[in-house]
Amino acid sequence: MKLVLLLLRSALLCNIILQLVCCNAGSGQPAKNGIAFDSLSVDKSYYINDIETNPGCSLQIRFVYPVVVENNEIQKKLQQQFIVSFFNDVDRTLSPAEAAAWYVENYINVFKSEEKEYQAEVENLGVHPDEVWFTYELIKSNEVVYNQDGLLSFVVQTSSYTGGAHGAHSVENYVLDVKTGQYISENEIFVDKYKEELSHLLVDEIVRMNEVKDARDLETIGFFDVNEIVPNNNFYADETGITYTFNEYEIAAYVVGAVSVHLPYDKIRHILRREGPLAHVAFR
Repeated sequence: MKLVLLLLRSALLCNIILQLVCCNAGSGQPAKNGIAFDSLSVDKSYYINDIETNPGCSLQIRFVYPVVVENNEIQKKLQQQFIVSFFNDVDRTLSPAEAAAWYVENYINVFKSEEKEYQAEVENLGVHPDEVWFTYELIKSNEVVYNQDGLLSFVVQTSSYTGGAHGAHSVENYVLDVKTGQYISENEIFVDKYKEELSHLLVDEIVRMNEVKDARDLETIGFFDVNEIVPNNNFYADETGITYTFNEYEIAAYVVGAVSVHLPYDKIRHILRREGPLAHVAFR
């Protein structure tokens, strides 16, 4: 569906919100931890100067979020955490539909800033420039991966292209404490001075995953300095352990892609806090 940019800003926002609300109707389902979820979807496209034969941008959003039941303050906080993690700099007081509308409008406006450069090249060259340099694409979704034991783990996946040789991909992991509505961090989970030991465990698992004999061998298959593979707080937790994600260019070349490392609890219990937020799962 094409976005009609000639509409007034307020009309555009109302139109997007109305569509999102319609998509949501009746989709909420009860889940574990006493949390219900709903979802919304957006598919938008815009072409330079609103001409379909010109390069354009496309945006696809698939957003799952907790539903606020009976004005529950904790569930409201959980929903806000989902909104901010997905839509980034958005006002956390917005509803999911309002946040999505803001995000779509902002994305389209950023792309529209390319129109003058595109038109200048057309005028200077006398022909249309290679459209690959004026084509944007964004696909973004999230998924709840664990919703038990007072923990709510979810993942945000983003695939973007803004012209050039290749696109970019990222995975952001989150764990929320259902009792407080707050994110759980590494420092809360692990004992003091945990980073050196956890770094060794991460490297050892990456060595095993890639079937090489030694950590230094990783550097021959696209990884950077193995001494720089350290915990990055980008993890989620479930009933079996914790999973870290290292995104493109973080510890390895683009060709390697994102690297996910799962560490079972039996390998990390010696550095977990027994009074920490994962203790009731890790030590049971």
